[in-house]
Amino acid sequence: MALSLREKLKTAGAVQKKPSAPVSDGQCLIRTEERPAGEMGLPPVVSGQVLRLLQGQEYTDIRREDLLFLDTETTGLSGGAGTVAFLVGVGYFEGDKYRLEQFLMRDYNEEASVIARTAERMRDHPILCTFNGVTFDLPLLRSRAVMQRTRLPAEKGHIDLLHISRRVWRMRLKKCNLKNIEEQILGLTREDDLPGAMVPETYFRFLRTRDMSLLEGILEHNAQDIGSLPVLLDLLMKIHSDPLSLESSEDLYSMGRVHERRGMNEEARKCYRAAGQKGLAFLSRVRMAEIARREGKYTESAELYESALRKRQSAEIHIALSKIYEHRLRDLPMALEHASRAMMLTPPSDRAAEDALMKRMRRLRGKMDRTNGET
Repeated sequence: MALSLREKLKTAGAVQKKPSAPVSDGQCLIRTEERPAGEMGLPPVVSGQVLRLLQGQEYTDIRREDLLFLDTETTGLSGGAGTVAFLVGVGYFEGDKYRLEQFLMRDYNEEASVIARTAERMRDHPILCTFNGVTFDLPLLRSRAVMQRTRLPAEKGHIDLLHISRRVWRMRLKKCNLKNIEEQILGLTREDDLPGAMVPETYFRFLRTRDMSLLEGILEHNAQDIGSLPVLLDLLMKIHSDPLSLESSEDLYSMGRVHERRGMNEEARKCYRAAGQKGLAFLSRVRMAEIARREGKYTESAELYESALRKRQSAEIHIALSKIYEHRLRDLPMALEHASRAMMLTPPSDRAAEDALMKRMRRLRGKMDRTNGET
C-alpha cells in the first residue's frame, strides 16, 4: 500500500536521526529574485479588449501589477487525495521590477505557512495567470487550504495560458506543454532542466536525506516557469491584437477559429483568407462557407463549399451542399447530385452513413417526382 505524505515524513525522520537541515519552526523557506520588468515584455496597462478575445470573458483594462503569475510543484502529478503543493512560485510586477518569490515546504508543518503567503499574494494581485492552473494548481491549493482550516481569496480573473496556447499552436506544434512552447515559439532552451516527472521523486529523496542541494533543480525549474509566463502572455496578446502578422498558415487558421468562436466573423474571414493564401485553402474555405451559412448567405456558402471541393473531395462537404441545395436554394437535382457524390466517397464499412445517404436520396427522388407530376 502506498504511504501517505505524513507517513513518508515520519519514515524520513526515522531513517536519519540527525538531519543536516534544522528542525522546522513552521515557517516555510522563502526565496526571492528580481528581474527588470522590461525583460518580461508586458506593458504597464494590459488591454481588456485583447484579454476578452483571449478568454472569451469580460475584462476592463488592468494594471500589470494586478497580475499574479503562479505555478506549483507537487508531490504527485495527477492530483488527488494526499497530493501536496510543496513549492509555490509566484511572480508579480512592482514598478520597473518583476519580483519572483518561491515558498518552499521543507516539512509538513510548513504547509500552513506556504498557503498563508500564497493567499497574501493573491489578495495583493487579484488576477491569476497560470499554465493549467484552472484544472490543476488552483483546485489543489484550495483543497490544501481547506485542510489547513483556511481559504484562499477569490481571484477576480484567471488567465490560463495552456488553453489559450492550445487554441493558437496545437495545430502546428501538436504538443503544447510549456517547455515545448518555450523552445518552438519563444526561442528559449532550458539548460540541465529537471524534468517535471522527476520532481516528486526528487522531493521525497530530500525528505529522506535532508540534502538541500536536491531542491536546487526543483527551485530553478519552478523559477523558469514563473519567468516564462509573463513573456508568453505578452506574445499571445500581441498575436491576438494583430493575427495577420503571423507567418504560419496553421497559426493563421487557428486564429480564424478563435475569432469565429467569439462571433467576430469578419476578423475570422481575414485570418482564413490569409491562411488559404499560405497553403490551407481547403480548410479555410470550408470555415468561410460555414460562416456564410450561419449568416444566411446560402449562395455564397455553396460557392465556397464548391471551391473547397476543387481542392479536395469530401463526403461531408457534399452532404452539406446537398442540404443547402435542398432546403435553402430549392435546387433538388443539385441536392441529389451531391448526395450521390457523397455516397461514392463513403467507405462501405460505414453502414450508418450509407443508410442515411440512401434515405436522403430516396426522399429527394420522391420530391422530384412529385414536383414533376405537379407540373
